[in-house]
Formats: sequence, structure tokens, C-alpha cells
Amino acid sequence: MKFVSFASSAQEAPRPGVVVDERFVIDLAALPDAPFDNSSLLGLIEAGDAGLAWVRAVLAQPHERIALDHVHLFAPIPKPRKNVFCVGWNYLAHFEEGDKTRAAKVDLPDRPTFFTKASTAVGGPYDPIPIDDTITLKLDWEAELGVIIGKRGKNIAQAAAMDHVWGYTVLNDVTGRDIQRQHGNQWFKGKSLDGSCPMGPWIVTADALDPADLKIACRVNGVVKQSSSTSHMYFRIPRILEELSHGLTLEPGDIIASGTPEGVGHARVPPEFMQQGDVMETEVIGIGTLRNVIGPARG
Repeated sequence: MKFVSFASSAQEAPRPGVVVDERFVIDLAALPDAPFDNSSLLGLIEAGDAGLAWVRAVLAQPHERIALDHVHLFAPIPKPRKNVFCVGWNYLAHFEEGDKTRAAKVDLPDRPTFFTKASTAVGGPYDPIPIDDTITLKLDWEAELGVIIGKRGKNIAQAAAMDHVWGYTVLNDVTGRDIQRQHGNQWFKGKSLDGSCPMGPWIVTADALDPADLKIACRVNGVVKQSSSTSHMYFRIPRILEELSHGLTLEPGDIIASGTPEGVGHARVPPEFMQQGDVMETEVIGIGTLRNVIGPARG
């Protein structure tokens, strides 16, 4: 199943919906007798199997369907309760291309490298990226598979890790490279600019998707910049969850960006960065495509 957060316009509060035939959405917030808080997708995620069973029953009955092209789609989780957890250097070719740009040699880590993006960085699948050249002159792209946690856990073993995954989404870890470099090894600031984590267009539930070999791509103005597969991840999802959850509780609705493949702008010769008006498309086959225009900063 596929789930969205949507409203009639961007000015209205988002509501949870289940997608039908990738053309329609059923408003779950408008339905009575939900066995969970159905005002947001977080309530559904927290409800676990019981919530999904209720949605399957909903799909088996006639309900009003709203055309997707008549609504505004927000990020599936528009206001995460925590920062987005991110994995750095998780594709070998990306690590190697970045190594050429670093002043000092860095050894490939034997454990996943983690950082976070502020929750205020999250934006919708078709929203503008509200960043201009007064903020950064080196705006870069990073296509990633997003992992959504569904089951609370701490010290999760690899063998049980996938039981904690509720679903998958598409995201882009848009980065201000000049800001990132200004703060040394602390990547947080350059990664956390408002609107720098477009996400969506929906969450595909874990039972409907095998994340082991998904084609992942990023295009800027129609030109392919990244083209790879999740099969090239250096640390697979179970290993990521095991390491991240060691002494740290993962909770329903937590978002993990699993890393980006090679092809980022700052490692190109010469380097390439996005400008105002550029169109960035981020795609994971089997999930969907984001389309974001680089636009002016919001007040």
C-alpha cells in the first residue's frame, strides 16, 4: 500500500490518505471508527498491523476517491518528531569520488557514519527548494532511499531489523557544500537548511517492496546526474538499524536516509551546483519521483 499526507491546498493542514491506483486518494481522516489517531500518518504507523488491517478493510469498501492531481501533496511525514537520521559514505563509489576532493585522506569507515538533518528541512515532493545564493553558492543534490521505522526498538539485532521497518520513501539530502565545509566535520548546518529534504511522494509499505535492488537516480534539468542501485549500498539496512539503535531507541515514524550514490555535484570536474530555476528530479523505481524547483527563500 501507498500512503500520503495531502490537503486541498498547501495552506491547509495535511491529512493522511491511502493511494488507489496511483491516481486517487481516500481521506483516512474523514472515516469513523479508526482504531488509532487517524489525524496523521504517524497515528497509522504507530498502530502497526492493526492499523494496516483497518486500511485493508477500508479499501474493500466503497469510499469517496479524490483525484491525486486535484490535491497538494506534503511530505508523507510533514513534521517529524525527530531529526532525519542520515547515513554518510554508504556507497563505495560515492566515498571514492569524495575522497578526491578531501584535503586529507580518510579511510573507509568500518561502521556506518551518521549525521542528522533538522526536522524543519523536510519538504514536500513537489515543493520548491527555498534556497537562494544569499544562503549558499554550492547547492548540491543527493538522491536517497528513505526508510520509515514502524516498530519501537533499541539494540536491534540485524536478524530482526527488517521487522522494525514500516515502509520506504524517496528523499534528497540537498546540501549547501560551502556551509558544510565551513563547519569542519560537523555536517549538520550545511545539511539542515529549510526545505533541503524533499520527501515523498508517498510511503510504500514494507510488505510491498524489496529494498535490496532498487534503481535510484537524480536528474537536474532533465540531465542524469546520479544513476545507481540500492544493491551498491556498503552498509545494508539491517546493519544500519543495528548500529543506529545501539543504545538509541528508534520509534515509529523515525526517518532514515540510507545514503547517496556517486554523481554528486561537488565531486564533478569541474564541480557543478544548482542555480535558481533549476529542476531537480529524484527517483527510486518502485516508489516514485520527486520534482522540486530551486526557488527563492521563504520569509
